[in-house]
Amino acid sequence: MEVGIRGWGTYIPRFRLSAQEVAALWGYDSKLPKALGIIEKSVAEEDEDSVTMGWYAAKVAMQRAGISGDEVDAVFFGTESKPYAVKPSATIIADALGIKKRKLASDLEFACRAAGEGVRISVGLVKSGLAQNTLVIGSDTAQANPGDLLDFTASSGAVAFVVGPGSASAAVVEASVTYVTDTPDFWRRDRSPYPEHAEIFTGEPAYFHHIVSAVKLLLEETGLKTGDFDYAIFHQPNGRFPLQVARSLGIPQEKVLPGLVTPYIGNTYNASALLGLAKVLEEARPGSRILVATFGSGAGSDAFSLVVRDSVFELVKRGPRVVDIVNSKVQISYGEYSKFRGLLLRNIGG
Repeated sequence: MEVGIRGWGTYIPRFRLSAQEVAALWGYDSKLPKALGIIEKSVAEEDEDSVTMGWYAAKVAMQRAGISGDEVDAVFFGTESKPYAVKPSATIIADALGIKKRKLASDLEFACRAAGEGVRISVGLVKSGLAQNTLVIGSDTAQANPGDLLDFTASSGAVAFVVGPGSASAAVVEASVTYVTDTPDFWRRDRSPYPEHAEIFTGEPAYFHHIVSAVKLLLEETGLKTGDFDYAIFHQPNGRFPLQVARSLGIPQEKVLPGLVTPYIGNTYNASALLGLAKVLEEARPGSRILVATFGSGAGSDAFSLVVRDSVFELVKRGPRVVDIVNSKVQISYGEYSKFRGLLLRNIGG
């Protein structure tokens, strides 16, 4: 049984913080943003969190798929910035969307890879007949210690996919593999307000090793070559890493650029690579083959091969496009960013 993407939806907050302002405030070289491939990052407002953003993306995904809540058999929510330490977010979104009570619902956690893992699980559920349609959401808010390198890239955004039968899909998943190891390149201890990272170690042996290994496994198992793909989308912790991993795999830069959203909105964590997939689906032609490789610190990568179907043209019309959401923006200052994300503590009655 073929399984594919029946619908997708995205949400990117309109507020943006310039990378140059971050560099100037914290005394970094003004050339650093360009070296990182970062122009600005999206910032969630005070009343936005991973659940509210995920709800909107999921609503659009179901609208594109043309399905009701009664047709969704599982909801998976991937995040590393959930609003509750102990309480599922998948259930909040599911009830808010009117999804039936008889369903699977789980929050997934594997750093930036959790939503990609949700897609992998969904493919298996639909292919086996245990589910007709699943809803997968990846959503995160900016989390970075002020002044840290992550302050340039850690941003906010959400993406959602309805995974279901290939006959009703805009793109069919023809193959997928996963490669995981215990590689502690990025972490946040209990009660720590911000994540920590192992500097250059996050690139190698974490990011590059896992994505390249997953892609090579995919190619070995399918007999495909990198030249068989029209688009290549990799996890986007910054604007430079996806281009570097493409070069190491012998993939031309022009196949990566259509799915690259990080320079304009930063690293949206669980929504990163999958936002790139949504953007590509909105401009790809039927018959195009798409390579997608997620990454999550800790560490692991999921690699997918998708083939676009004719119905993609009709589905694009049913919701806002990524490029339009990216271009709808309001610039804010670092002070406003600090207020929105609660970086400043008030001394009440001090």
